[in-house]
Amino acid sequence: MKVKVWIKVIAVLGTMLFSGLSFAQTEPDSIAIAKNEFEEHFFESLKQKGIENYDKAIGELAFCLAKEPNNPVLHHELGKNYLALKKYPEAERAFQKAVDLNPKERWYWNGLYDVYYETKDYPRSITVVQKLIEFDKEFQDDLVSLYMYTRQFEKALALIEEMERTSNISQMMETYKLQILSESQFKKPEKEQLEAAIVKFPQVEENYIQLIYLYSESNQEDKALEVARKLEKNIPDSDWAQVSLFKLRLNEGNGEKAAQAMFAIMKSSKIETKVKHRVLNEFLIFVNNTNSFDKELEQAVDYFADDTTVNVPKEIGIFFLNKKKTDKAIYYFEKSLLKQKDDILVIELLLQAYTDKNQFDKVYKRADDYLQMFPTHARLYFYAGMAQNQLKNFKKAVSILNSGIDFVVDDIDLEINFNIQLGEAYNGLGDQNKKYSYFNKAEQLLKQKK
Repeated sequence: MKVKVWIKVIAVLGTMLFSGLSFAQTEPDSIAIAKNEFEEHFFESLKQKGIENYDKAIGELAFCLAKEPNNPVLHHELGKNYLALKKYPEAERAFQKAVDLNPKERWYWNGLYDVYYETKDYPRSITVVQKLIEFDKEFQDDLVSLYMYTRQFEKALALIEEMERTSNISQMMETYKLQILSESQFKKPEKEQLEAAIVKFPQVEENYIQLIYLYSESNQEDKALEVARKLEKNIPDSDWAQVSLFKLRLNEGNGEKAAQAMFAIMKSSKIETKVKHRVLNEFLIFVNNTNSFDKELEQAVDYFADDTTVNVPKEIGIFFLNKKKTDKAIYYFEKSLLKQKDDILVIELLLQAYTDKNQFDKVYKRADDYLQMFPTHARLYFYAGMAQNQLKNFKKAVSILNSGIDFVVDDIDLEINFNIQLGEAYNGLGDQNKKYSYFNKAEQLLKQKK
């Protein structure tokens, strides 16, 4: 984990207790010393992880685990550090220990999922995600994707249809459904029937489109292209021919020609916006997988500049942030803010992306600028103060954080983060009394979450 500083860290540490040490027969002064020593090492591990010194963080956690070997939060933190180092067996053991100690904590299961997903162990990912759905129904999308990766199409389709009965499904789920329905066991009508229908009714676009998808999904690309050419010949003004050609070119891995077809689709007034969104989504996945054609993607996004239903740059920024392609995420978040400058969610995501890149000067500058627009938004003060801490401007950090903490309302995680950052600032100023005072406040808030 990069310096997602304390927001993400503390959100996962809701069950942390520092009262687990056994000091029943120890003098009070010894208790305080040992407790402070434990906390010192624990918070140092968080700090080292935040600046990507994962080995040092692991060393600090080893001290804590010697004191509290059955503390699940410590094992969870250990797992996150091993995962960042791509030491997957060690990460799996740590997360599994956390789960064994407290199976009711969602984030411990989430750690296991991260390990299995990164190692492409999809069968075990499925087992974990089925458990995660008990905590959060949104993991149903992940489960569908895993079923698709393992070609369990019947299970994927059944889950998508169940989701449709209870809520609106995402564009990706709609795409998966179309893909499943084009598989041989789900296809209707068959290829021969469509071939006959095209001969009999050469002006019916839908028959061409269905047949192209059938051939494409069965890896008969030459036949699919032949049908697409028939469509262009028999219905020269068919914009839908470009949709089919786009899919064909993507399957061939021909990004240049796929982009040409995509631009034709974007310009068409006959093709509905929903289809254009799907085309863009498929091209986005292609760009992500190939690490190429970024300029074409940027050009395609511009076609949605007047779209009032979806802020496309925002969604693409979130996609790239989740894929840990932070530079691309930053580009699209900044583009999104040109379209809607007061979108506070995008503002926070942009600040987080800058934080991930350790661009603390930008974090402070942007947070300070947006405070002119949102003078009571506590999280902006947090980012500004955290950035000043990272820039070693501890006195300024104290001033900003003290100004912002008064605006924290009903957000215990954020309040914990403020106190930790204030502790760090006073530590930088050499005031150990105030350092421990704020760290203790953070500890008490953590206990409240328990």
